[in-house]
Formats: sequence, C-alpha cells, structure tokens
Amino acid sequence: MMEHTKDSNPDRIRQLNGFPFRRYEREMPTQESLIARSKAFYDFMDTRRTVREFSDQPISREVIENLLMTASTAPSGAHKQPWTFCAVQDSILKTQIRMAAEKEEYESYHGRMTQQWLKDLAPIGTDWHKPFLETAPWLLVVFAQSTGPEKQKHYYVNESVGIACGFLIAAIHEAGLVTLTHTPSPMNFLKQILHRPDNERAFLLLPIGYPVRETYVPDLTRKPVSETIVFY
Repeated sequence: MMEHTKDSNPDRIRQLNGFPFRRYEREMPTQESLIARSKAFYDFMDTRRTVREFSDQPISREVIENLLMTASTAPSGAHKQPWTFCAVQDSILKTQIRMAAEKEEYESYHGRMTQQWLKDLAPIGTDWHKPFLETAPWLLVVFAQSTGPEKQKHYYVNESVGIACGFLIAAIHEAGLVTLTHTPSPMNFLKQILHRPDNERAFLLLPIGYPVRETYVPDLTRKPVSETIVFY
C-alpha cells in the first residue's frame, strides 16, 4: 500500500509491484464545502436538456477537441480506453449521415417499433425526420473498440464507453452548448461512411452546437429521489 508521507521525489513517483505509481494529491474539502459543491453541480446539471433544434452557428475545433479530451479522462477497464471519437464537420459527410439515419429511422417508425414504444415517444415529439444531423455544426460519433488495433484484448467495453459518453455530455453542458443522444438502429452505416476499422462499432451519435434562439423542449419531469435512490 502507498504511504501518504511526504515524498522527496519531486515527481511523486514510486515503484509498486514493478510498476510506476504517481502520488495522488488533492485538496480535502470540508463537509460544508462538499455539500455546497455537490448541490451546486446537481443544480447546474439539472438544467441540462436534450435539444433537437440546432443553430448552424460555428463552433471552433479547439472547443470540440477540449470536450473530447474531457471524455477521454473517463475510467475504463484495465485503462484500455476502448473508444474512438469521430468529429464530423464536413457538410457532405453530414448529409450522407442524415440520409442513412433517416432511412433507418423511417423503417423503425413504420414497422420496427411496437405501438407501446411509439406511444412512449409521443410526449417527446420525435419522428423519423432528423434535420439536426445537417444543421448542427458538429456531429460527434462515438465508436466502441472491441479490441485494440493489434487485436489486444479490451475489457468492459460497453461500460467504459458509456461512462466516457456521460463525461462528454456533462462537458458539453458545462461549455454552454447542447446535444442529444441519437441512436438510429442499426448504426452500421456510420462505420461505412466514416471508414472505420473492423474492431470498431458505432456506439452513439451526438449532434452538438447552440440551440436556435427560440426553442422548446418537452415539459417533462425527472423521477423523484424516492424512486431512484436507495440508502442502506
């Protein structure tokens, strides 16, 4: 076990079981600070909403890179980081993605989805038309890697990529932008359009940008604490 005594090594590096470990150092907040900070973050994240009406106002590549680097800080099985983030700005590619996505979505809304599924979607107001795939200045396509490029084994791929996507959505909200989680099924067309290798499969599609000046979102409520949290 690592000792938490002062280390004379300026890089705070020690060898443990033959591997380098870096000393973890961080401010220890008070209970009052913990309560305030955790509540402030909850209040901020509670303002996050899924938006489907995007402005075409440009977003710089630097912003997108920062967001994706934040997503890449997520924990992953054996630290394999089994994700690839494809950032699409090219208008031709966005049009191709929209056409392919709408083809799959049309099939879903006209036969693949059950009547109960369609009923559950009715309050959200979605249909097979996906204009945001062309309007949003960027499309972020997240791919999950079944293995490394040299067939190295990856572990807990879905869990790892899912956590990274959560980090990404929070980062987008923190930056002041909006997004939505789009999962046209099947999503094989994304792999084909973007020429991704065999070890990758499309996991999530996130349009990102500013909302239009006057936009509306469904008037929904989140489940109460009594239905989502259990203390033991």
